[in-house]
Amino acid sequence: MSAPPAANEILSSRVFPFSRERVFEAFSDPQQLTLWFGPNGFTSTFETFEFNPGGEWKFVFHGPNGANYPNHITFADIVPLERIVYDHVAPHFRMTMTFVDENGGTRLTWRMAFATTALSEQLKPVCVPANQENFDRLAAHLTSNPSHP
Repeated sequence: MSAPPAANEILSSRVFPFSRERVFEAFSDPQQLTLWFGPNGFTSTFETFEFNPGGEWKFVFHGPNGANYPNHITFADIVPLERIVYDHVAPHFRMTMTFVDENGGTRLTWRMAFATTALSEQLKPVCVPANQENFDRLAAHLTSNPSHP
């Protein structure tokens, strides 16, 4: 079980009935990631996806309203099947994803650490439901593609 969130953090977690290998692969494989990552109604276009420490991930979210939202991320740490840590440029936060065996599945935890508690509080109304939508989309992806080629 992970530690409770600090005042400047947003914590989201869910158990998926799939192996750590399968859940980790859904994030580490850009062909799969683009199929599920993002809130409901959003699609994405990846410009760069360098999945290694120091690597960059640049992509654009395309919102259901037709707006485009550029994103820039730098991977800080990757421990296969255990942890992915990245820094999101704007708004700045550090995302730590952990993958832990639980009840025959995998507990995926997202810990978003912001520079200030005020920024965390400001973004919670958007991030908390968006993270749950991401988890819903990941669950649907894993269920419909249990052994992605």
